[in-house]
Amino acid sequence: MPLIDITTTGAVRTVTLNRPDKHNALSPEMMDAVRDAFRLDPPTEERVTVLRGIGKSFCSGLELSMQGVSNQEAVRIEEMFDAIQRYALPVVAVVQGKAIAGGCELALHCDFIVAAKDANFVMPLAQIGVSTTWFLTKKIIEATGAHMGREFLLLGDPITGERMHHLGIACRTADEPQLDAMAQTIIDRLAANAPLSMRSMKAQLVEMNDYFLKADFEKRDEIALATYETDDSVEGISARLSKRQPVFKGQ
Repeated sequence: MPLIDITTTGAVRTVTLNRPDKHNALSPEMMDAVRDAFRLDPPTEERVTVLRGIGKSFCSGLELSMQGVSNQEAVRIEEMFDAIQRYALPVVAVVQGKAIAGGCELALHCDFIVAAKDANFVMPLAQIGVSTTWFLTKKIIEATGAHMGREFLLLGDPITGERMHHLGIACRTADEPQLDAMAQTIIDRLAANAPLSMRSMKAQLVEMNDYFLKADFEKRDEIALATYETDDSVEGISARLSKRQPVFKGQ
């Protein structure tokens, strides 16, 4: 079974995460497959790409292990997000169920989010002892604003799709049975737009983002990535897998 499915119908390409038994948790191979899907130059007839997940959840983030999350995986997930953000045409995330950590960022790096009202967007890294990198923190603040970004990052509690819509982060929301129909209205509108105009404006958005990325953030990431190989991160992930409260020691 492929880790992702890619289908094209008319002007719409759909990239589907295909690990429903794992709530579409991102393995290294899966991240590479998504990254490569968005590094392609879209054909002339394409107008919009849809990103979605099969099953109960959109994406539950990086696949956790007892050993914690490695720096290599942090770099890999940034490459995947960067490919989505730079894609030449609009990308629509259709979110149901859980969008946790990397899954939440996956949706935020798309141009549009259409969410089920009871979907849960969660950034629980402070609860498991690791940190977002500068690249990912920037996206949270860009998408949510400074104060809401603090709630996302420092509390790490779930935020519903309905609240995401009220905050202006999700462009549309619906009860889950109507989610596909609601998403289709956005997809159809984009597919009807002038492709050269959309490519031009998407390129401008990418260039604008690049302007803010010119600062040297390597040292900032050293600070963040240092949390990925600590005793606290191993304890936090172990506790999350065991469904118990972690005992952090600041080590």
